[in-house]
Amino acid sequence: MGKIIAIANQKGGVGKTTTAINLAASLAVLEKKVLVIDADPQANTTSGLNFSPEDDQKRTIYEVMIGSIEVHDALIQTEIANLHMIPSHINLVGVEIELLDAPERESILRKALAPLKNEYDYIIIDCSPSLGLVTVNCLTAADSVIIPVQPEFFALEGLGKLLQTIRIVQNKVNPALTIEGFVVTMFDGRTRVHTQVVGELREHFGDMVFNTIIQRNIRLSEAPSHGKPIILYDVMSTGASNYLNMAKELLEKNQA
Repeated sequence: MGKIIAIANQKGGVGKTTTAINLAASLAVLEKKVLVIDADPQANTTSGLNFSPEDDQKRTIYEVMIGSIEVHDALIQTEIANLHMIPSHINLVGVEIELLDAPERESILRKALAPLKNEYDYIIIDCSPSLGLVTVNCLTAADSVIIPVQPEFFALEGLGKLLQTIRIVQNKVNPALTIEGFVVTMFDGRTRVHTQVVGELREHFGDMVFNTIIQRNIRLSEAPSHGKPIILYDVMSTGASNYLNMAKELLEKNQA
């Protein structure tokens, strides 16, 4: 049975979508069968994998969540053989209102994804930078959470709300949910504050912090504008090496 991992942080601009795209692509290159789900109305994962949400507005995670299509009908093959995607669209903003009175509304995504768990080794969900109903659905559907953290002090302060939301989900709807780990993104070793924040993060969360650090890398920031994960855009770049190492570390963790 596959593992569902939510990539979550309610603070925007911390490398959440970059991590979702490139971790999924790296796992696929390492011969795992992977599905990445774009659960953010901004649809950046969708465009980052070279698909326009305007191409087919009727086959997105929004239609899956409101029950107008089956989850298999939303699957899209990406440029990487082992990697499929379920795209997003701005329509996803309306889910909060449309599902307001739905029974067990926090578990809608979990039920929708149930048929896929045996078909993939990993299902990676890119959550929106908010703690609303869609993100709660993602956390309810997930087995674990990876939290990208930018090495800035304000980013550390924002972790409290996310951890509180995870605890609420654990207590009320998904007691099996665990924190897979924190991953430091956009790291610049020349900056003293970055080194200090990483030290504090490791001191506070110990081995829950991935050993792999995602360094600030121009090629990594260029790749989405070309609709490619970094491993296809520039396999020799620091960003490609970082995410491959993170994927290998995740696989080792899950085998332990």
